[in-house]
Amino acid sequence: MTTLPDRDTVAGKLAALADADRSWLELLMQNPVQDEHLLEGLNLHLDTASGGRFLNSLKLEKLGEWLGETAPSRLQIRLMEVARSGQHAAHQAFRAGLVRSGGLQRAYPEV
Repeated sequence: MTTLPDRDTVAGKLAALADADRSWLELLMQNPVQDEHLLEGLNLHLDTASGGRFLNSLKLEKLGEWLGETAPSRLQIRLMEVARSGQHAAHQAFRAGLVRSGGLQRAYPEV
């Protein structure tokens, strides 16, 4: 039996984003069954960043850029929905990186 990651585990991996965490997240994104866990963890990570005393905008931008470049096409719209779900600077920084990655345009090119 395989245990599904909880949102706290995913949020922790997104916050750290070390090489081992990236590999783990890439494996998670390969399985569509795990999409909700990834998005719940991302929401928790952005909410935690929003409530913190210090906002590391550059790190959030890099996370958005990495996810935009790495996530499969099926996740690109949902990632953008998460990025647009809040007006806090944490969401804005994540969205800036996501847009810079061009993932949404690659997933759904203009005809």
